[in-house]
Amino acid sequence: MNLSISEAAARIRAGGVVAFPTETVYGLGVNALDAAAVGRVYELKGRPPTSPLIVHVASVEMARSVVSEWPALADELAQRWWPGPLTLVLPKSPAIPEIVTSGLATVGVRMPNHPIALELIEQAGVPIAAPSANRFGGLSPTTAEHVRMAFGDTVDVIDGGPSQVGIESTVVAIEDGTLKQLRPGMISLGELETVANPEGAHPSPGMQPRHYSPRTRLLLVDSPQELPDRAGAYVWRKKSGLVGCSVRMPPTPDEYAARLYAVLHELDQQRLPWIAVEKPPDTPAWAAIHDRLRRAAAKE
Repeated sequence: MNLSISEAAARIRAGGVVAFPTETVYGLGVNALDAAAVGRVYELKGRPPTSPLIVHVASVEMARSVVSEWPALADELAQRWWPGPLTLVLPKSPAIPEIVTSGLATVGVRMPNHPIALELIEQAGVPIAAPSANRFGGLSPTTAEHVRMAFGDTVDVIDGGPSQVGIESTVVAIEDGTLKQLRPGMISLGELETVANPEGAHPSPGMQPRHYSPRTRLLLVDSPQELPDRAGAYVWRKKSGLVGCSVRMPPTPDEYAARLYAVLHELDQQRLPWIAVEKPPDTPAWAAIHDRLRRAAAKE
């Protein structure tokens, strides 16, 4: 069922779950202050308890209410990049239940750059915890139809059309006045040191070795000569191949990111033996796309 913003806001205040659009991907939203509601999101997604959720806010004032520290650097980043696809990881407020942060002392917070998302948060009057509206580890949804494909009638959705950015936010931690990149996204904040934490809870969502994956086997290749046969699909930018299904992607990283999940969703529905993706350029502008493709192609 398609919800109005007011209906969705009322449902969130009552402890319910709704799917809603952001500029990155569609989110599965609940009241971030309601531990029981957050638990339902984990159950719906099949999400492991070691993968924390991002808390979405409609203002810097709301962001400050969910953290215990708001350093000057957070203000600078928020002024430059919010609303937008940037998540800041900061010490959490006691008001945020531990289930949101997987027991960590920090919480990821961002202000989405989407009018429906912002209006939903404002009408609900609470911060909204929202992972991507898909089954855990699967392709992220960039349309309302992708959400319905994942959950059927079990989750109602606000249909806001296709997501414009198309892949998940950049996640950075602020520690002692410095930045550490936890997950690349379409915002580059310079040469950030990548943080990995293989033990215990992950400091950011989207850090599993295999993630963002279609059900169809995904391969990364340098050229059409590496394709297994002609029976699958080839997703390319520069070098075409003689295969049964060939999809040409846009030349720029922003356009490519906006189309990536939609193309993979479409191909995944065709029950092909494989999907091969030509590796994009190995440059900083393409780092987030490389990250998503590498995780999507990883073995179990």
